[in-house]
Amino acid sequence: MIMAAATRLRLLGRPRFTRQCHQQPARVQSLLDVISTGVGGLDDMEASLNRLGVAVAPSLVTQVVDSYTSSGGGGGGGGRRLLRFFSWCRRRSRERLGDEVFDHAIRAFAGMKDLTAMEITISDLEEEGRKMTLETFVLVTETLVRSGREDEAVRLFRSMESKQLLPPSCIPSIVHALCARGHARKARGIVWHHRDELQAAPAAIAADIHRSLLHGWCVHGNAREARRAMDEMRSLGIRPGLASYNSLLRCICQRNLRFNPSALVPEAADLMSEMRASGVSPTTVSFNILLSCLGRARRVKEAYRILHSMRQLGESGCAPDWMSYYILVRVLYLTGRYVRGNRLVDQMLEERLSPGARFYRGLVGVLCGVERMDHALKVFERMKRCCEQDQGPTYDLLIEKLCRNGRFDAGRRLWEEAAERGIILQCSKDLLDPSKTEVFKPRESAVKLSPRDYKRAVQKRKKDWRLTIQCKYAMRSQNTKHELGSGKCRKCRPIKRLRCDVLQRRRPNQLHCSPLEIYV
Repeated sequence: MIMAAATRLRLLGRPRFTRQCHQQPARVQSLLDVISTGVGGLDDMEASLNRLGVAVAPSLVTQVVDSYTSSGGGGGGGGRRLLRFFSWCRRRSRERLGDEVFDHAIRAFAGMKDLTAMEITISDLEEEGRKMTLETFVLVTETLVRSGREDEAVRLFRSMESKQLLPPSCIPSIVHALCARGHARKARGIVWHHRDELQAAPAAIAADIHRSLLHGWCVHGNAREARRAMDEMRSLGIRPGLASYNSLLRCICQRNLRFNPSALVPEAADLMSEMRASGVSPTTVSFNILLSCLGRARRVKEAYRILHSMRQLGESGCAPDWMSYYILVRVLYLTGRYVRGNRLVDQMLEERLSPGARFYRGLVGVLCGVERMDHALKVFERMKRCCEQDQGPTYDLLIEKLCRNGRFDAGRRLWEEAAERGIILQCSKDLLDPSKTEVFKPRESAVKLSPRDYKRAVQKRKKDWRLTIQCKYAMRSQNTKHELGSGKCRKCRPIKRLRCDVLQRRRPNQLHCSPLEIYV
């Protein structure tokens, strides 16, 4: 009895807000159950919400939206259910929902990639005259631009700016979002429209905007406009940094890769000289950009010369890293220079560079792609000696490739080796069964003819050619074949060994070949 009385006194002595704190998560959970796990359509969900009889408050709506997005409820039409819940809260709330609630909802829809729900919520925000925070506007703009709706992003910016619903520091945000995807022309239009405001802005904001424009033109691939943007930066006293020069270097190299590969090294060297003159030293990243484009153009000698200069000159910050070696070794493997590529890997290890598993996995993938499994196994043995981490994907690649090529014994040995080392493989064990794995059978390689044999083959083929002309007319009486020049076709010329096939009937006044179709 004494214990029961003491327990009762303790319960009665507790503060009353404890029960309220326990009621708040319960209300949130009940709303989440109706939204996420409810059965039926949107009208049924709204009816279930009405039956709950929960008093809607801005803090409650914010908690439900955050909990719903954190639980991953965006799939399977979850965005539309959350939109209906938000509309229901707006109707049932006794007080108007604040700007923070709208921001949470818009960010939730942007995270779910539900652009329709996001646009509906933004239109409701504009109708009520609510203001949007800078973080929400940045997220909305980036979502629209990434989805290919850059025009809608610009239209949203102009409409909300005209209604003064955006903070004054939102211009650099939309310029950066547009330029990140290469829409520099639209970003330049925004900058030109707000040039008076930007002149009064701090110098750091103007510098960031011009760097974004330069990057946007480089992403777009317009080297001329990028060069013009850099000259404009210099005229305004803005010093281009290393990132701006690297963006311009990548743009110039990609343009030359497409139109003039022989100008890759000269123009890159000129730009690097310009960088040094302006006080910006090229780094390993700058040389890797040039090496990558040379590798894509299969200009092996020039790429090897660039790497040799990086090693011999010993400039500060220009020493080759593992990515530089990977670019060149990959090109050597793709062009059939396997011994030279292995020698270059040995030189890299002698310089005490320790590449990770990504380096070896990329080389093994290249060798598997060109059907050089013996060289791939040698590179893998070197990987096991130098890098002991993250070898599972390489095992999967080699086992599948060996079994597809019919080398089941080698694949089985790798499988057993991985099992002994405790490496978890993702590939199926059925690959080791010859009755379940389809072996790849390469086509026979085409015989390469000498110039003399090729000329004889072409002459023989020309001799055996027969040209057939189909005449799209027909005589009234019959549908037959006839020799050209026999008088039946008024406009056919008398050519030897050519046949005219009558395909369809025409009127008597259309006795001519119209049109002639020659088939070889």
